[in-house]
Amino acid sequence: MPLRFILAALWLTFASTTTALSDPARWAAEWPRTDFTTTSLSDWDEIRSGGPPRDGIPALSDPAFRSVASETRLAAREPVIALELDGSPQRAYPLRYLTWHEIVNDRIGDVPVAVTFCPLCNSAITFDRRTAQGTLVFGVSGKLRHSDMVMYDRQTESWWQQARGEAIVGALTGTRLETLPSWVESWAVFRARNPDGLVMEEPAFPRAYGRNPYQGYDGSAWPFLYSGERPPHGIEPLARVVRVGDRAWPLARLRAAGEITEAGVTLSWRAGLASALDTGQIAKGREVGMIRARDGAGRDLSHDLMFAFAFHAFWPEGRWMLDGVTE
Repeated sequence: MPLRFILAALWLTFASTTTALSDPARWAAEWPRTDFTTTSLSDWDEIRSGGPPRDGIPALSDPAFRSVASETRLAAREPVIALELDGSPQRAYPLRYLTWHEIVNDRIGDVPVAVTFCPLCNSAITFDRRTAQGTLVFGVSGKLRHSDMVMYDRQTESWWQQARGEAIVGALTGTRLETLPSWVESWAVFRARNPDGLVMEEPAFPRAYGRNPYQGYDGSAWPFLYSGERPPHGIEPLARVVRVGDRAWPLARLRAAGEITEAGVTLSWRAGLASALDTGQIAKGREVGMIRARDGAGRDLSHDLMFAFAFHAFWPEGRWMLDGVTE
């Protein structure tokens, strides 16, 4: 079924139940351990059901890995999240799996990590799961805010905004997760750079891995279940931007330049990466290219390659880096 019909059906379902679903008392039966009296939200109507129930999109924990040399299922242009921490083998997390699971709770050496991907925002971020309240394990709540995934931790069942790595509902409200440098690149590039690295094994779930369940989404005119403002400066809502902190560089600008150095950040673009949100088969997605973000010393920086509407929603006072001018 074409994506526009699926989204239309979900929107009608949402529209008929929005009043009940936006009432925290209604959620108490599903979330009896969540403290709804503690929140940073000013408007509960921002929280919407994305369709699947709690854990309907099953997060993964302690996944298996195989050697890069033994992996034969991934196509050269397929996107993977690359995570390279000092002292441990480099790891690749294919979006063919993350598209269906959205969160991977893993441990690399002594560092517990959460590798996350929100398809509706094209947001791929890796977090350190350690907090002052202990090490957390994350799941998918089934809720959205500004079309972005709302995660939850299994220890306190607080709700977390994936785009910002911040707890927004529950006992841990206001707690922020540390982000770790990771980036989306093609399987061919990761494999060539890390011949002795590891790649996540295919999960043991009945999913059509390699197929894109969001076919045509990044060509849509408007985000799913998003009622916020359009991005400024005439930027299309689903145009990709590179976010570093509270700054966003349009990917179109970076692609045209090849490399940009501004505000202490060097961004580079290279071809060879398929969009995970375009055609029915991820490996056949149109060219979007891959980026790296580094500081003045050449060290990788935490960043995100997200849709413009999400940057505007979560960083409304953020700075748009347009042709060398900060807006």
